[in-house]
Amino acid sequence: MKKGILILFILLTASLSAQERDIRYGLHLMMGGRYDNMRMCVGSPPGVKGGPIMDIYFDVRFPVGDQDYLAVNLPVARPILFAAAFNMLQFEPQLTYEHYFSEDGEPGAVVGAGIGLSFHYGPDFNSSKEDPGESFFAMGPYFSASAGWQFDGDKVDWMPGIKAFYSPLFSGEYPETGQVAGAALELHSTF
Repeated sequence: MKKGILILFILLTASLSAQERDIRYGLHLMMGGRYDNMRMCVGSPPGVKGGPIMDIYFDVRFPVGDQDYLAVNLPVARPILFAAAFNMLQFEPQLTYEHYFSEDGEPGAVVGAGIGLSFHYGPDFNSSKEDPGESFFAMGPYFSASAGWQFDGDKVDWMPGIKAFYSPLFSGEYPETGQVAGAALELHSTF
């Protein structure tokens, strides 16, 4: 309940400061790799702790200063794919505070720091698609750091970048605390 109130307060503050600049919408693609000593990876053989990671996010950016945005990043591809094809849940929404080192309309560097939640329901890393183990629920905080370069276009702005992330996962049904760490390349589009 307290986290929900805090998130609502941040979003309200961000929307009130959006008087001079518009709220921006976009999509971004994330592809990389991760170490994961808890969850099954559908792209790795049984017993491998981790593997490739890919997702497509819907982004909403709220201006919070002259050169800053608070981005709400909602994953779309992985939650839908995992639910439909594998009866699993991997959902990692986050808030990212982004600082732009250039004025609007000019190319320049962008750095960000994110916090969110990681939700999991499914088998552990020893499982396979053909022989899934017992499914369990786990969740934990999600932390990220990112850097990129903004290119402004006529209708769509582009930002290639990199991201590093870490998430401890906790479960009353699994004996160990999960450790998830990885890095990815990202491509943001904002319209």
